[in-house]
Amino acid sequence: MELPRPDPQAAHLADVAPSLLAAMGVAGFSGRLGDRFGAAGEAAGACLLLVDGLGAELLDAHLSDAPFLATLRGPTLTAGYPATTAAGLAAVGTGCRSGEHGVVGMTFRLPDLGVINALRWRPHPWGDDLRERAVPEHVQPRTTTFERAASAGVSVRVISGAEFAGSGLTRAVLRGGSYVGVHAIGDLVAAVGTTLADGGFCYAYHADLDLVGHLHGPGSPAWRWQLRQVDRMVESIAEALPPGGVLAVVADHGMVSLGADVTDVDAEPLLHDGVAAIGGEVRGRHVYVDRGARDDVLAAWGEVLGERAWVVTRDDAVAAGWFGERVTDDARERIGDVVVAARGTSGVVRRTVEPIESSLIGQHGSFTAAEQRIPLLVVRR
Repeated sequence: MELPRPDPQAAHLADVAPSLLAAMGVAGFSGRLGDRFGAAGEAAGACLLLVDGLGAELLDAHLSDAPFLATLRGPTLTAGYPATTAAGLAAVGTGCRSGEHGVVGMTFRLPDLGVINALRWRPHPWGDDLRERAVPEHVQPRTTTFERAASAGVSVRVISGAEFAGSGLTRAVLRGGSYVGVHAIGDLVAAVGTTLADGGFCYAYHADLDLVGHLHGPGSPAWRWQLRQVDRMVESIAEALPPGGVLAVVADHGMVSLGADVTDVDAEPLLHDGVAAIGGEVRGRHVYVDRGARDDVLAAWGEVLGERAWVVTRDDAVAAGWFGERVTDDARERIGDVVVAARGTSGVVRRTVEPIESSLIGQHGSFTAAEQRIPLLVVRR
């Protein structure tokens, strides 16, 4: 079957923060997103609000639940592969695709440490905190967009859950701004308002829509009620924008509901032969193999999964541009020897090793439009 080949020229999540800073006239930044945020120097302050899991297809299907967001609909962005939170946040924070920032999945293998969970910064599936052994600033050493902006004299704030302050992922991909830990929609909106009133730049993150989608399914009644709360949150921020302020609302990925065509790796002995470790997530797996076993593993996974997934070598995935046009040596090491991207509503679960993740209805990570297409919603004052 023909492999997905992402368009390297397509507007991408990684383009948003640099383009906002260009609109603020910050030296060293250019805007690939054209005039969506205004001409260079027009913006007197800007907020990039990321609503986890707000796929463009989901939003379009439920615009009646989001009347304010409906008024902002315009061209969409692509999330990039893998379409998952760790990689999406890294794209925002670095302005790069996954092949450059190296956060190639929710879980991936680091040399000498094994598979780590990037969200928890712990060994996967369990283990102690790795911030001392896998120093976040070394795992992702690129200067972040926020660091560059702060060095140029911009007041930068990262507004996210209080529990994420100082986390491994925060340090790896979101460092450079003053961290403002929040607990609910109210203090998030207030913190954004303070930043914009002072003419600064902020990145703000809201997680609950993704959580509800995982638990109850995207488009479920619970998900739709949560979308209504997101709509009111965005409207509140927009109402308080000062003159010259810009608000850009994006997502890190969309979401699909799994069908009956899932494969449980832990129940398929053939999928363990020659396999040293498994990373990624349900809709996008990294399979790390024993020396000399790649071709056998590729054949076995291809035979078991059939039309339910693209099963390719690391080299073929890189050549097809899955991880962007440029893939660093460090990122290449973290990509599985065999890469598995789910098709349709399928998924590759691990009910023994990953019981919680495997129980979730909503999933993401692969190449469907529902996962890849994300909104770019803009308010300018």
